[in-house]
Amino acid sequence: MKKITSLLTGVAFAGIAFANAAYATTLEEVQSRGELRCGVDGGVAGFSAPNDAGKMVGIDASVCDAVAAAVFGDASKVTYIPLTAAERFTALTAGEIDMVSRNTTHTLTRDATLGVNFTYYNFIDGQGFMVAKDAGLSSVKDLDGASICVQTGTTTELNMADYFRNGGMDFTPVGYSTSVQTREGLEGGACDALTSDASQLAAIRSETADPNAWTMLPEIISKEPLGPVVRQGDDQWMDIVAWTLYALINAEELGITSANVDAMKADSPNPSVGRIVGSEGETGANLGLSQDWAYNAIKQVGNYGEIYERTVEPLGIPRAGSVNDLWTRGGILYAPPVR
Repeated sequence: MKKITSLLTGVAFAGIAFANAAYATTLEEVQSRGELRCGVDGGVAGFSAPNDAGKMVGIDASVCDAVAAAVFGDASKVTYIPLTAAERFTALTAGEIDMVSRNTTHTLTRDATLGVNFTYYNFIDGQGFMVAKDAGLSSVKDLDGASICVQTGTTTELNMADYFRNGGMDFTPVGYSTSVQTREGLEGGACDALTSDASQLAAIRSETADPNAWTMLPEIISKEPLGPVVRQGDDQWMDIVAWTLYALINAEELGITSANVDAMKADSPNPSVGRIVGSEGETGANLGLSQDWAYNAIKQVGNYGEIYERTVEPLGIPRAGSVNDLWTRGGILYAPPVR
């Protein structure tokens, strides 16, 4: 009996060893490929949209860049894959992309049923409504019976349905696949209002033919914590994406910027700074990355504040005093320590 048990145990261990040898982690796949495949919206100014030179820019695109810098030491090693809201999770779980960084709201149903994990939040938002100024509307309550443009496959649809039902109001949804199409629908008269995250409304308004012709109603009807998403089943990759974002937030809190990170690395008495810039500890090894993983992300992409300033603030969304400010300044942006 002992011999049989030993034989079966040996076979089991051999099977496990074979399975482990055959299984490539996401990090190994990304490194072998030589690029990060990052799913983005690709059409929302301030979050992910091509600039005049054709480079994908925005706060979501910058998260992709930072992860590439952490993994490769080169923020340019990213292929951005534009995806609709309906496509993003399928593309991720099918392995067509390595992560989603696409204004995606963290909800229980998505977390528990789609085979994905949310990492942390790079922007905290809420859903609002935009209407023509000359319509003379002052509240969402004025939209009873209105037609409303909305992007399909999003929490936006569900939030709107809940809000109107709870308020005893009627509405007609006019669904589109992309945010660009919702803007075109609003400008073309297909709907009386457009609903989306407030940040997206600011981005959409900036891209209309006459931004001054549109206004946002005052109500915010939901919580929209937005952040990068990865597949379930690979804790190392989840740690890499999450801790890259944490490092950018901690860097801002500690005063580390893309401009001074070299000086801070060369001469800083603060051990918390040293662990982030790679002059102390073994944080990179803990993630399976080089010791300068966070240094590369900060040097090439900037800390969280630098990213926000160049991407979201031009939309007219100030950070000071908002939930997206650091916890030390009255916001709720708080990252665990790199140590």
